Amino acid sequence: MNLLQSMAIGVAAGAAGTAALNIATYLDMTVRARPASGVPAKTGEQLARRAGLDLASDGPDPEKLKNRESGLGALLGYGVGLGIGLGYGLVRPMFGDRVSRPLVSAALAAAAMASSDVPAVAVGSTDPSKWGPTG
Repeated sequence: MNLLQSMAIGVAAGAAGTAALNIATYLDMTVRARPASGVPAKTGEQLARRAGLDLASDGPDPEKLKNRESGLGALLGYGVGLGIGLGYGLVRPMFGDRVSRPLVSAALAAAAMASSDVPAVAVGSTDPSKWGPTG
């Protein structure tokens, strides 16, 4: 398998993982009747602001701003999932079958969690010390 094929498989795996995470999230929201998290939107808003992007560039419409923040938060989640998959596709050929699947799975899960949680904590969108058992 060449590198391009490996990258494509990695991106496909990242997309599948992202879809599975979204399904689990929406199932949890349905079962527990909980609202959607505001953390992705807050993180997206903070990252955009720090990058000098104005999400309210076409006027001070609070509904449009809220929608843009929500959309950006969701896109960041897809970016993490696809990016982790792409990274996996790039490095996997270097290791071949020398690394066990459970270890690779744990490393990918840790990388995905860190890729979403670290920026959220860094910009102040969430505080892990306030997370309960379900967090």
